[in-house]
Amino acid sequence: MPVAARGDRSPAPHTGALESLLTRVSRGDQYAFEQLYTAVAGSVLGLVRRVVRDPAQSEEVAQEVLIEVWRSAARFDARQGSAMAWIMTLAHRRAVDRVRSVQAAADRDHRAGMGAYTAPFDEVSEQVERRLEREQVRRCLQQLTDLQRESVTLAYYRGYTYRETADLLGAALGTVKTRLRDGLIRLRDCLGVSA
Repeated sequence: MPVAARGDRSPAPHTGALESLLTRVSRGDQYAFEQLYTAVAGSVLGLVRRVVRDPAQSEEVAQEVLIEVWRSAARFDARQGSAMAWIMTLAHRRAVDRVRSVQAAADRDHRAGMGAYTAPFDEVSEQVERRLEREQVRRCLQQLTDLQRESVTLAYYRGYTYRETADLLGAALGTVKTRLRDGLIRLRDCLGVSA
C-alpha cells in the first residue's frame, strides 16, 4: 500500500478515533489499519520528508513507520499521549535513524576512500626540488672556509673516515673533527635547518 502523497491527505480523525483504530489494529484488524493508514500517512510522510529530505528515502521510511505501527500497535498507551503523537514519534525516530545511518555510511566510504588514496607521483617536480636543494647546498658550501669545505667534502661527499680525511689534509684528527663540526653548524644555519 503506497504512502499517500501530500495532496491526498484527508483530514485527520479526532484523537479518540485514532486511539480506537490503534486498539483494533493491535488485534489484527486490517480494515482498521487501512483507515488508520489513510488518516496518518500524509502526516507521517510530511514529517519524515522534513527530516530525511530525499523523496525516495522519505517514502521508504514512511512505509517502514506504518509497518511498525501495524506490528507494534499493542504497545501504544493512551496514558502516555495521543495516538497521533505516538505515531509521529515513531516517524521522527525512524527518520533520524535513517539520516544517521546514511551519514555513517558516507563517513565510512570517505575514510575508506581516503585510506586507498595515494597522491600521484610527480617526477618532474621531484627532480626540480632535488636540483634546487643541491644548488642551495652548493651555495652554502661556498660560504664555508676552505678548510671546513674540504673537510666536509671529503668526509660526507666522498665517504672518507675522519682519520682518512685527517691524513689527506695532513692535519691532526682533532683539528679535522673541529673543522667538520664548525662547518656542519654553518651549513645547518645556512640551509635553515633547525637543530
